[in-house]
Amino acid sequence: MWRKASAAVLLALAVGYFYSDRPEQVLQYIGLPVFRAPPGDGLEHAISAAWEALITLPSRQWSKVAVGVNACVDVVVSGVGLLQALAVDPGAGRDHEVLHSKEDLREAFIHFMERGAAAERFFSNEEVFQRIARAAAEYPGAKLYVGGNAALIGQKLATYPELTILLCGPVGPKLHELLDEQIHVPPESLQEMDEFHLILEYKAGERWGSSQAPQANRFIFSHDVSNGGMSSLETFVASLEEFQPELVVLSGLHMMEGQGRELWDGRLKQAVVALADIPKDIPIHLELASMTDKDFMNSIMQEQVMPIVSSIGLNEQELLFLSQAGGGPHAALPAWRGIPDVGQVSDILLWILDRHGRVEPSSESELTRIHFHTLAYHVLATVDGYWGNQAGAVMAGARVASSQACGLQVVDPSKVELKAPLEFYSSHSEPRERLSLDPTEPVAVWRRGNVTFHFTPVLVCKHPLRTVGLGDAISAEGLVYSELKIQQPF
Repeated sequence: MWRKASAAVLLALAVGYFYSDRPEQVLQYIGLPVFRAPPGDGLEHAISAAWEALITLPSRQWSKVAVGVNACVDVVVSGVGLLQALAVDPGAGRDHEVLHSKEDLREAFIHFMERGAAAERFFSNEEVFQRIARAAAEYPGAKLYVGGNAALIGQKLATYPELTILLCGPVGPKLHELLDEQIHVPPESLQEMDEFHLILEYKAGERWGSSQAPQANRFIFSHDVSNGGMSSLETFVASLEEFQPELVVLSGLHMMEGQGRELWDGRLKQAVVALADIPKDIPIHLELASMTDKDFMNSIMQEQVMPIVSSIGLNEQELLFLSQAGGGPHAALPAWRGIPDVGQVSDILLWILDRHGRVEPSSESELTRIHFHTLAYHVLATVDGYWGNQAGAVMAGARVASSQACGLQVVDPSKVELKAPLEFYSSHSEPRERLSLDPTEPVAVWRRGNVTFHFTPVLVCKHPLRTVGLGDAISAEGLVYSELKIQQPF
């Protein structure tokens, strides 16, 4: 009690420091007490202190979570260093939906490095991929980690000892060794060989030839047949009856894209049939990842998966591509210019929930929640009446992005910087609301119809140690702090 009172007193001293010379309009917040940070420590300190004071777990928490179905071993190396070791020269960048050669790899890597954007591609030539994989594993400083969205989400959830985690996916001996002991893997998911994914990382400002990265990020590629066909999906669904989870987390759909339309179309339909066996009272969170085929994305959105999941997690690339594929708001925008505009992001999130979610009670769709994350900020959009503790959830997701990127357990204000806007609009078009963010109460809240938006900044790590898996950690943390409200029968 004494510590809380002391913290409140110290935090209260910051009011004049931050706002004595800038009398801005401050948002109204939902159910958050007021905290103030000590003077002289900056906005980063104010935000991190407020997170620690305001983030609380919901009253009703998950106890059993099932996660599937993509899992692998990530080989993490310097992208520029590996390509130089492969005797590849720098040049012009160009995107490729599927990689067939070292030249395709070089062009795609440069294309995304110049934009500081994350991307993931399938490498079609198994023999060439294996040669590159061997070179990557032997490259000085190469590191092996748990990989695959499902396995990474499971690893993050396993940091909460009160949670029991089931993981289904292609788990080979090395991955099994790397997984947290708290994660249960069904015997049917174990296989003799691991699937390897190559993660080419680059640092902010890193140069290769005439190309320079505006921010740190990574390019992922693989020749992964097991995950590409979601071979563990039926095992995953069959395991749920015995495990009895309270939440299901699904990922790996993007891996099917590289298999070709005929294969992914049939497999996607089989996946929907399998997912239909999950009881309706168990929420399903779908974690999206980088995709390039608009028909594939439309199948996920309109005909297949999105109507049967309760929640989705995605980043700025996936959000814009989703709108481009479905003819949504700002679909003519070829790419984000710098930090994505909050109003444009809000427009697309609302369109997804309007078009594909359960905004109307009569809708048969289950989708009521979207967790959007980008480097500088996060937004949680939820249909009213279905989810609780979303202010805590969005802050928790941002906090783990800040700490994990720096390789720390807690946020160090001296190692991070604020890049999010402190003023923005709720929409890119009229009517729109002008919003201001108070760093000592770092959650801005607005409503559009019966959809509520929660915004919080991210404190961006100045010198990130590892960018892989941040999106998975963000979504996992947001889910831990989310509460599904019990629906009353009509």
